[in-house]
This record gives sequence, structure tokens and C-alpha cells, in this order.
Amino acid sequence: MIRVSGVRVPVEADDDKVLGIVAARLRVGTGRIRSLRVVRRSVDARRRGALAFVLSVDVAVRDEAGALACLHGDADVEPTPDFHYAPPPSGTQVLAARPVVIGTGPAGLFAGLLLARLGYRPILLERGDPVEARVGAVARFWSTGVLDPDSNVQFGEGGAGTFSDGKLTTRIKDPRCALVTDELVRAGAPDEVAWSWRPHVGTDRLRDVIRVLRATLLDLGAEVRFNAPVTDLIVEGGRIVGVEVGGGERIPCGAAILAIGHSARDTFAMLVRRGLALEPKAFAVGVRIEHLQADIDRAQYRDLAGHPRLGPASYQLAWQAPSGRGAYTFCMCPGGTVVAACSEPGHVVTNGMSLHARDGRNANSALVVTVGPEDFPGGTPLSGAEFQRHHERLAFEAGGGGHVGPAQTVGDFLAGRDSTTFGRIAPSFPRGVRPCDLSACLPGPVTATLRAALPFLDRRMAGFARPDAILTGVETRTSSPVRIPRDDACESPIAGLFPAGEGAGHAGGIVSAAVDGLRAAESIVSRWARIEPGRGWDS
Repeated sequence: MIRVSGVRVPVEADDDKVLGIVAARLRVGTGRIRSLRVVRRSVDARRRGALAFVLSVDVAVRDEAGALACLHGDADVEPTPDFHYAPPPSGTQVLAARPVVIGTGPAGLFAGLLLARLGYRPILLERGDPVEARVGAVARFWSTGVLDPDSNVQFGEGGAGTFSDGKLTTRIKDPRCALVTDELVRAGAPDEVAWSWRPHVGTDRLRDVIRVLRATLLDLGAEVRFNAPVTDLIVEGGRIVGVEVGGGERIPCGAAILAIGHSARDTFAMLVRRGLALEPKAFAVGVRIEHLQADIDRAQYRDLAGHPRLGPASYQLAWQAPSGRGAYTFCMCPGGTVVAACSEPGHVVTNGMSLHARDGRNANSALVVTVGPEDFPGGTPLSGAEFQRHHERLAFEAGGGGHVGPAQTVGDFLAGRDSTTFGRIAPSFPRGVRPCDLSACLPGPVTATLRAALPFLDRRMAGFARPDAILTGVETRTSSPVRIPRDDACESPIAGLFPAGEGAGHAGGIVSAAVDGLRAAESIVSRWARIEPGRGWDS
């Protein structure tokens, strides 16, 4: 097949119109095209009055060689890449015990799937609840303020992404991404995640996908244990030989994948005690900003706002000061809600969430500023985590307790005065909000940068800094505050321990974390022999 990129088609174009545009691009008659499949679709809203879809398509055409020869030198026309995933051949060393995967976020789930499919019979350990019970625990916290520290928006089956949006956007260019997407679609994710420019599953549908992935793991011979927090590593002669669960039970293992999330602060502390030289790393801190989704649609799509083919509009904005520090939007949730995402009592943390339909009244996004080790007092491996904790506690106080969110209008934030009321945009934070001055809980450089950035971002998208937009604080869990050292094979200085995913500081987002989990599992496969015959992914 031939892949044609950059095909611009009107929003209203039907299939025949698209076929004609693609045929013209290939300089062939429509009769020569045998099939056409969209593999990527984005919206180009940059040209005023000329809103359009931009497609990448795979085309089967009669006399493919002749068509390619006529278009020689066109960088947007090439043979369709042929990707077929093949894991490394199994090694020969004998595993002393079954491999263990610590955590069931994207990295842990996909590492477990690879090991299970290839006959390694992994044991997956999750500190929180299965997703069904986890949904109930989160709902209770949002309605009552009673937090379960082990089963919440951050912890539990599926990881932190389960209560966001199920966004599958990634910047990495790794062929394993296609494997991750295909596996999610087989588990029930919408088909369009395979071709959408900004693919998302939706929090509601992602929960069902995770249940299917768990059932697949069990069917392949894996063991999945919940409410099983790993409290220590058992190390002998510089090599991991087991893990301690719940402060008592010991489980032997021949190798372990450490796929903890970015909020596993107690596990980070245990690793430091174990002698791993964790490094503090940069992350971002800020707020959630909310607008009416209808206003975002009009700003982005103009006269075509509300068109059924377009769906709710999204945005991605960034600004950088001459001094170097800048602000950017992150994890934008069209038609979504701001969620309470703390994992420790006495803290307030925000995140964003959309259901698959993205049909809520408000749009929200993180609006954040990068902070780094130079901003963290203490200079210890965990100084970034303590920096997060400090500002989350300040946010709890600014909200008046009860995990209520501190909030402020953009107009008041820019003017440096307390908010006392809100306008036509109703804050969606599930614990409710308290009007205040957010500078009381944000780092000083973050406050200053956001105040400088908002007017510039408003020029990029009209209405972004409208005075009645709502800011809710604080957003601190954008990525891991540490990086766990490892070599090119993903192995840590503790032999047999393979840190992976977002919590280890080597990935960001669902797809990249899943890919990183696959890479760690591949290292185990290439070194040790399988325990039983495999059932897939090896041909």
C-alpha cells in the first residue's frame, strides 16, 4: 500500500470527495484505487475561514510501482510502513522464581502482558484496589472527603491515567506504540484511537478496557494481586531475590519490574533506604484553568463551532519568558471536569478528567510552569516530592480543609486580589471550591510566570485569559519528582530490578509508559528462559 500524508479535505467532505482528493494527489483516476484507510486525522484551524481535516491515508492502488515512480521526491508519499512486533528471543538463564511486576499502571500492565504471553507467568502486585472497587473509593472521597491512601485517583488498578482522560497522545517515535494502541482497541478502546490526532479513550471506557486486560493476564497464566503494597526489597549479594508485601509476607522473585506511579512517595523513600541513588528531576506545577467548552469551540472552530464532525475543540498553548522560565497547557480535557487527585490526607491536588463523550459544560487544562532541583530546598533525592507536599498542604489550608479546592478567577489572579465570587463559569471540582488568592499556595516563581504568561496566551487563543475563567489549585502531579537510575537494558544498580514507566522518571503518559514497560519486559525475556510455552507476540 501507499501512505499519503498531509491530505487536506473540507470538514463537510463525504467519502467520494475524499477519494477524489486522494486520487488527484496520487495523479491517478479514482478507478485505480482499490481501498483507502484513514490512519491519522487532525484538524487544521490555522487558516481563517478554511477549517479542514488533514489526513494520512493508506491506499491500495493498481500499479503501485508506477504511482510511486510518478511521485518520486514527494516526501508525503511513501510505501506504507510494515510494522510487525517481534520480541527478542528468550534467554537461557534459569529464573530462580517467577518474575514480579510491581504496579498495574500502563507500564506494569503491558510488561505483564508481554511476560505472560511469552510464558513467564508473572506475578503482578498492586497496592490499591481492582478498578471496580477503586471507582467506589474515589466516588466516596469526592462525595465525603474521606480518603483511602491506597485506593484513590493516583493508586489502584490502571494507574493515575484511569481517572484522567485516557489520552493516548505521545511524542515518542517507537514502533511499539502501534502494539499498545492495537492491544487497547482489542480490549475495547474505541477504534478511532488508532487514527485520531489526539486519541483518547475516556475515563468511563478505560475502566472497562482495564478489566479486559486483567482477564487476559489471568487467562495467560499471570497472577494479579490487589491490596498488596510492596514495602521492601529483599536483596542478597547486590541482586533482588524477593519482595516484602504489606510489611510481612515475602514473595521470592527471579527478576522484578518496578512500575510504580509518579506518586509512590513511600516507595521512593524505601528505595533510598535500600541504597538506590535516586535523582530529583524537573516537573511542572500550576493550576487547572476552566472555561465554557462552547467558548473554546468558538475560539478554535469559529463558524463551524458545534459541527458534529468536529466534536469539542481542544488546545495546546505555550509561552516562554526571556529569562527562560515559561508556562504551558497540559492534559487538556474537552467537556471534562477538574478532579480531586490527592493521595495523602491533608493535601489538595488537581487533575482533569473527561468521559468518552466529552459532553460536559466546561473545558479544563493544566496551566503549569516547570520547576527543577534548583527550586527545591534540601538538596536530597526526595526534595522534589517534599516540594510537592509543601504546596499541596498549603492548598489544603487555602481551601479551608475538607479537601476543598482553592480557586480564583483569572481576572482576580492577574489583579493580585482575593476572589470572593464566580461568574458564569461554575467550578467543577468535586469537593467544592473556596474563593481565595492562589498565590498563597503556589510557588512564587510559578505565580509570577503565570501572571506574565496569561496575557500572551490570550493572544494565541482569544478568550483564554477572560476574567471569569476559573483557576483551581494546585496541579503538582504532572510527572515523577525523581528518576530511578538504570542502564540501557533498563536494569538498576540492584541486579534483576528493572525500573520502568512514569514513576521511574523514564516515561510520561499512558502510551510512553506502556512502551517503557514493554522494553523492561524485553530485557527479562532476552536474559532468562521462559517458564512454560508462550501463547503469542513471538512470531
